[in-house]
Amino acid sequence: MEVNKLLTELKTRWKKPTPPFFQKLGQIGLILAGVGGAILTAPVTIPAGLTTAAGYLLTAGVIITSISQVTIDSPLEKDE
Repeated sequence: MEVNKLLTELKTRWKKPTPPFFQKLGQIGLILAGVGGAILTAPVTIPAGLTTAAGYLLTAGVIITSISQVTIDSPLEKDE
């Protein structure tokens, strides 16, 4: 039951509007992922350090983009 509730919440968040800051952050994440992917798939020999850095860029870009996509603009709820 908890998994279904979590998936429903993620689907709902995915469809709601994203705040402007997180839209920009998502675009930066896409750029990082694109650069990392381009370096990793380059048809030339690349030094191991650059390949490792490209893997980190790709991972960071995907994570940043995913998190910024499910961030929604809603007022804070006060605990009473």
